[in-house]
Amino acid sequence: QVQLVESGGGLVQPGGSLRLSCAASGNIFSINTMGWYRQAPGKQRELVAAVTRGGTATYAESVKGRFTIARDNAKNTVNLQMNSLKPEDTAVYYCNAELYPFSTMLNSRVYWGQGTQVTVSS
Repeated sequence: QVQLVESGGGLVQPGGSLRLSCAASGNIFSINTMGWYRQAPGKQRELVAAVTRGGTATYAESVKGRFTIARDNAKNTVNLQMNSLKPEDTAVYYCNAELYPFSTMLNSRVYWGQGTQVTVSS
């Protein structure tokens, strides 16, 4: 069984910082891409940041210069450092991974974490 577990969400004031972490566990052969999505009430889920196994990162325009994504391939973890947070960053943040489990090594699968709430408010 493969699971993604997020941590680090919470309440922070505008201009503050939070660090989200996601750990993938289970019988994993390899992970291609790991990233973070977010969804605010009444809005569609959107990509925040993603990073390939080789370290190439992609960011939403709204978070460029403020957020940094990083992964540890050996530990199967990915972090999202969020600085200069704004109220519009408030959302449930979901960890995402495209990976190859041992059970179906030739076909990748997409997994989602359960989500962690980030609230930016005074």
